[in-house]
Amino acid sequence: MNQATLHQLKVFEAAARHGSFTRAAEELFLTQPTVSMQIKQLTKSVGLPLFEQVGKRLYLTEAGRELFATCRQIFETIAQFEMKVADLKGLKQGQLRLAVITTAKYFIPRLLGPFCQLYPGIDISLQVTNHEGIIERMISNQDDLYIMSQVPEHLDVNCEPFLENPLVVLAPLNHPLAKEKNIPISQLSNEPFIMREPGSGTRRAVQKLFDEHGVNVKVKLELGSNEAIKQAIAGGLGISVLSRHTLIPDAGDLSILDVEYFPIKRTWYMVHPNGKQLSIVARTYHDYLLEAAKQAVVWEREKE
Repeated sequence: MNQATLHQLKVFEAAARHGSFTRAAEELFLTQPTVSMQIKQLTKSVGLPLFEQVGKRLYLTEAGRELFATCRQIFETIAQFEMKVADLKGLKQGQLRLAVITTAKYFIPRLLGPFCQLYPGIDISLQVTNHEGIIERMISNQDDLYIMSQVPEHLDVNCEPFLENPLVVLAPLNHPLAKEKNIPISQLSNEPFIMREPGSGTRRAVQKLFDEHGVNVKVKLELGSNEAIKQAIAGGLGISVLSRHTLIPDAGDLSILDVEYFPIKRTWYMVHPNGKQLSIVARTYHDYLLEAAKQAVVWEREKE
């Protein structure tokens, strides 16, 4: 390994992550023959095969898996060092990797804008996915911080609440129940319902409440997008339960029904695996978000 170069390790890490020399070449702006040559030279330095090809698919060997994990550690250490040097110079530079649950996309970008203005030297990678996707990314340690409303119980994580995330019943503005007060939850059984896709944290929270009170709703549609659900509600296809934050910046053609046991009280959390040392940049954003969330509460109150 004394002959291995940092460039070769970067090429290998990209190829291992994508499972493809072609996609690694595209990411690194290299030609595929260059990637193949770098991997070949690195393989010679290691003395063991790093990849094996079965059919058209590329798989890591045992040595490849060990080297991939080592590369992650090396690049993380280098990134930490670079950010530490920038911090000592009185600068905040580096990369912030965020993964957020789908609903958080309605307010996190509004909180990122001022942060980017405060720290223009920080590059941000923002991944938006559902609850199951967040868990997968967390297990493989792909990001610095995770924004979610349902903290995984089966993982050893550190979580910190920073903002309320109430789930409300949404209906068209002209819905017969729009002006009703204290609507019994059992009345939802008579309404066509639009649900988020299986695997969604919102769906789990809603289903739990319905099960607790013996409510069986007629699911007319399952959609994987909050925007699609809002459009379906506005089009009169049914009612649904979504985060109050999905109404940012405006409610449009929707109304919030005053239903018994609603809103479902939930909370937004900043989460990261226990034992993971947050980078200077991640810690800076962590502290910033705690303060910025107070302003988000003001936005919500103004809307009410």
